[in-house]
Amino acid sequence: MLYRRFEKGNMDVSLLGLGCMRFPMDGRGNVDEAKAIEMIRTSIDEGVNYIDTAYTYHGGLSERIIAKALKDGYREKTLVADKLPTWLLKTEEDVRRIFFEQKERLDIDVIDMYLVHSVTKESWDLAKKCRVLEILEELRQEGYIKYIGFSFHDEYSLFEEVIDSWDWDFCQIQLNYVDVEFQAGVKGLKYAASKNIPVVIMEPLKGGRITDRVPPAIQEIWKGAKTKRSPAHWAFLWVAQFPEILTILSGMSDMRQLYENLEMFSHKEIENVSGEDLEVIERAGDLYRSLIKHQCTGCKYCLPCPKGVAIPNIIRYLNDWYAFDNNPRLKGEYNTWLDPEEQAANCVSCGQCEKACPQHLPIMEIMHEADGIFGR
Repeated sequence: MLYRRFEKGNMDVSLLGLGCMRFPMDGRGNVDEAKAIEMIRTSIDEGVNYIDTAYTYHGGLSERIIAKALKDGYREKTLVADKLPTWLLKTEEDVRRIFFEQKERLDIDVIDMYLVHSVTKESWDLAKKCRVLEILEELRQEGYIKYIGFSFHDEYSLFEEVIDSWDWDFCQIQLNYVDVEFQAGVKGLKYAASKNIPVVIMEPLKGGRITDRVPPAIQEIWKGAKTKRSPAHWAFLWVAQFPEILTILSGMSDMRQLYENLEMFSHKEIENVSGEDLEVIERAGDLYRSLIKHQCTGCKYCLPCPKGVAIPNIIRYLNDWYAFDNNPRLKGEYNTWLDPEEQAANCVSCGQCEKACPQHLPIMEIMHEADGIFGR
């Protein structure tokens, strides 16, 4: 297993981190706890020492499964990362209440890496209103938290604001060879590093989109490369090139994926992408981006929608549908991560969004298109 130095913690962290949002499932749609525990323990046995979860993963079951997996000496070998769901906060008291609920679920004395979860403009304003950072610092002084960070899901300008607002120990961003300029992007990675803030990477495989169903044109790019690799290997190779990264989270859902990833992250080659291979990966990224149908910049001028429709998010799902070969995973994600009142079915074609859109997109038509694909 390859490691990166976490200076604030005076320790080495495995370059491969285990994301616990996509545990193995049984045939009845429930988490297979035995297999999940086996996966966690096997990853630790093989050198993975960063385990990432959140309050909402698998409806809270993720934290409880991790608690079981970390018995019998496994806790001492592992950094546990958990996250505060800011969107559920109503008062300052909720911060402590939710934290101690998580601590109880995990059944540990201290949470090593604690993040303000999914920072957006709205959640950041709420976090400030509820004094989240001040309360987390109090919890650290009381010995319940070691390191404080945040995960990010908004525009780059907000990323700089958040980075500059606090003496963070680390942060977490989405990054892969398709999303080079999405949200914080490579620019955000470099900015965090300039402030000596180590970065944890999520979505290196874009939620499985760049591995599950690879469009024929992308397959041809991989076939034409001098060195033959799996789509996942190409993706990890691109991300691991950045020395600013502390660890790369992978949400593995079966033992085959785990063993494949363990093999990849056991060789220095994953950190040493050649110029020729980098050109291959960049061609694939350019092609994926060219498959985007609706050129939405995510500026959010179309918001707020009077009916609460999450227009930019819906366009992103629709663009992924076309770019990633009609991946059925997207239908599930659309209906899982968008509340029913946010979905395209609620569009009443009032036209307010189209008048405000700088890109002059036919948003009403796009919402109808999205509902036809993703609607229940």
